[in-house]
Amino acid sequence: MFRTLGDLAIRGGRWILLGTALFAVAAALWGTGVFGRLGGGAGFDDPGSTSAHADRVLAGPLGRYANDVVVLYESDRLTVDDPAFAGPVRRTLEAVPRANVTRLESYWSTGSAAFVSRDRHATYVAIQLASSDDQERVRQLREIQDAFPVQGLTLRFGGTTAMTDQVNRLTVRDLAVAEAVSIPVLLVLLVVVFRSVLAATLPLIVGFTAALGSLALLRLVTLFADVSTFAIQVITILGLGLAIDYALLALTRFREELASGAGVDDAVRRTTATAGRTILFSGVVVALSFAGLTLFPSRFLLSMGYAGAGTVVVAVAASLTVLPALLKVMGTRLAPARVKTADPTTGWWYRVAHAVMRRPLASTAGIVVVLVALGLPFLGVNWARPGDWVLPADADARVVTQETGRRFAADPGKLLTAVVEPSRPPGGGPLGTGALNAYAARLGAVPGVNGARVTGVDGDRARVTLAYAMDPMSRDARRMVEELRAVPPPAGTTSALTGMPASRVDIVDMVTSRLPWMALFVAVVSFAVLFVAFGSVVLPLKSVLLNLLSLSASFGAIKLIFQDGHLDGLLGFVPVGAVDVNFPVLIVAIAFGLAMDYEVFLLSRVREEYARTGDVAESVAVGLQRTARVITSAALLVAVVVGGFILSGITFMKMAGVGLVIAVAVDATVVRGLLVPATMRLLGRWAWWAPPPLARWWRRRDQGVDTCQPRSRRPSVSAADASGLT
Repeated sequence: MFRTLGDLAIRGGRWILLGTALFAVAAALWGTGVFGRLGGGAGFDDPGSTSAHADRVLAGPLGRYANDVVVLYESDRLTVDDPAFAGPVRRTLEAVPRANVTRLESYWSTGSAAFVSRDRHATYVAIQLASSDDQERVRQLREIQDAFPVQGLTLRFGGTTAMTDQVNRLTVRDLAVAEAVSIPVLLVLLVVVFRSVLAATLPLIVGFTAALGSLALLRLVTLFADVSTFAIQVITILGLGLAIDYALLALTRFREELASGAGVDDAVRRTTATAGRTILFSGVVVALSFAGLTLFPSRFLLSMGYAGAGTVVVAVAASLTVLPALLKVMGTRLAPARVKTADPTTGWWYRVAHAVMRRPLASTAGIVVVLVALGLPFLGVNWARPGDWVLPADADARVVTQETGRRFAADPGKLLTAVVEPSRPPGGGPLGTGALNAYAARLGAVPGVNGARVTGVDGDRARVTLAYAMDPMSRDARRMVEELRAVPPPAGTTSALTGMPASRVDIVDMVTSRLPWMALFVAVVSFAVLFVAFGSVVLPLKSVLLNLLSLSASFGAIKLIFQDGHLDGLLGFVPVGAVDVNFPVLIVAIAFGLAMDYEVFLLSRVREEYARTGDVAESVAVGLQRTARVITSAALLVAVVVGGFILSGITFMKMAGVGLVIAVAVDATVVRGLLVPATMRLLGRWAWWAPPPLARWWRRRDQGVDTCQPRSRRPSVSAADASGLT
């Protein structure tokens, strides 16, 4: 198959490039339409949770009772009692369009002192919008937002809908900033790493093709499922990141073949047969890692799975077709100006490998202890879901939350809703006012609740609204939710609780309960793919364990930085004592996939050398020396791609950027450069072992590459007679 692809690139390289150009145009014309079809927002909630069920009930005739928008007016000089403050605000509120406003309450419409700050220099307006959809409410807010400014007063918009709007706007801006900063740096580094301007275009062409193709696939997905707006970020990161990895791998092998005296055609054939095979196995592992995200029902994680798997498929397809065609067309122009055939036994990484292999047990134990120690802080993590805490400290929604909590008797945005409905089968008949009020009183007695009252009844369903004051992401808020759900509803009914603290508990429980299953899925498919690639059952186990160690270091660092607040000044965020629960899932998918990329790159060359020489230590050292530049360069370029997100004002984007940079850096240096050689030396020939039935099956699968025939055999190891990969 791989040699066929090479021959196809040799005979029809220009036609492949022409077809790719036509595909890119078609994908751009159709695929960019996905931006108008994205479901909007992030979709962080668990659709199967009790809070989501309550939201669906409230979207019906019973209706919601929520302060979607909190408009804060304040003045340093005037108080709400001054006509110069009160008059303009009242006239402004009377003129606000009411077509999509269900409820608008203020100090002047209610007479309640709760709407006025203790110093009387500020007041808020509570607004409930008509739609039950979060992104439709954002559009409704934008339609009326310009009606609220009052000259001489400071105006801020808070509440869940305003927070969602501000996150959406800031995300778009931050993506542009991240690209403006990282792309120029990336272009310079591409030229440095690839050692020519022409060669540096290879990953850009493949990445551009992968991105456009991924957009087309994602638009196809939107015909059948809702997709989060954040899926575009995965396409940006992964498309370019994989293009860099695969282009660098293929170009390095192509240059080696040219330097050894092969002609362009032979170099293309051998590169496609060896590096192409590595790219395929690597891509399968990465794609299946993202497929594991479909185990989570939230729209955010499902969207990441769709976008990630689709991007990998297109990137691999482009790397197996477009990349060989580019190698053929560009030919010897891709060779560096000064061709230097280096002896792999004299390189720095070769010496490092032998150094750690001289004391493999001590090296392994020392590195493992360090990585485990770095991961231990993660055991004390406090999980959160995105809220206004992800915004910068000076963002309106975050300032409004802080101001209403500090200066007012109660924060109008902190509401919970209990939906009471008949049990199935129906229980005690129509809902009685006395039973509902008694239930509300029991809810109001739960520690942390500042009051509860029945705010709506529709037939056999009722709505109870509760106020609370604590941070919805705190451990105390979780205990409050658990105690509220433990309060028995009226006889013959059930109760479902919703609101930010409740949805946070539900999404955290969903993610933490399914994350082990995702990890198991990724581990099993990685094991299967690596066995098919190398014919060993030991190497896949080792690879999974080492990748988990590199991830643990990243997780521990994220807890110390974002939950505990270390480096908050340097990174520019305000810690809230919690970590976004979506973070480990994304890191497992992206970082684990990239780590497997690097693992396949390294072990392929080690396997080739071992099949050729039969020398365990030498094959590891030479394999590391030949791939170290590819792996570290690819890791550096990927870190630049994702590093732009560290500049984001959105905390969970910053969190993902920091986490990925740490994970990639640790994996490409400490794990691949030190831990892999040490563990391979400890395992020796048993690294390539498989049970005889599996070994025989593997040999029958014609896994060999005829350009890499072994010179020596190790018959005591079942898979040792298999030929190698690159």
